[in-house]
Amino acid sequence: WFHEVWRPGGEKTVDELLASDVTGVMEDRLVHGRQDFHDARWLLMGAFPDIAVEVEDVVEQDRKVVVRWRMTATHSGDSLGVAATQKKVTVRGMSWVEIENGQIVRGWDSWNLGALLQSLGAAPTAAVG
Repeated sequence: WFHEVWRPGGEKTVDELLASDVTGVMEDRLVHGRQDFHDARWLLMGAFPDIAVEVEDVVEQDRKVVVRWRMTATHSGDSLGVAATQKKVTVRGMSWVEIENGQIVRGWDSWNLGALLQSLGAAPTAAVG
């Protein structure tokens, strides 16, 4: 998931591994369905087209998986409402997912999008609860 979704052509992996009726909480939005995730992915990749995600640790129990990850990227696009700065960024976060029949059906991401946007010169954003 983390290595394939965040590169060009990753839409196929999303469609394969994400349930069509997925629900989740991303840092800046609630996700209801696969298309919501695609929309969020396109925004993030539009700002950071060279995203690379390294999985640092995984814990699994039954149908639940928690992943601690690190993302590195260059801010070379404007899709998040901040003009491209060409700054290299590193972000650490965690994702908690529930899996049924080989697909992610629920998920929660935790990382600090507001701090990332502030470091690029944007005003902080409110977190989604």
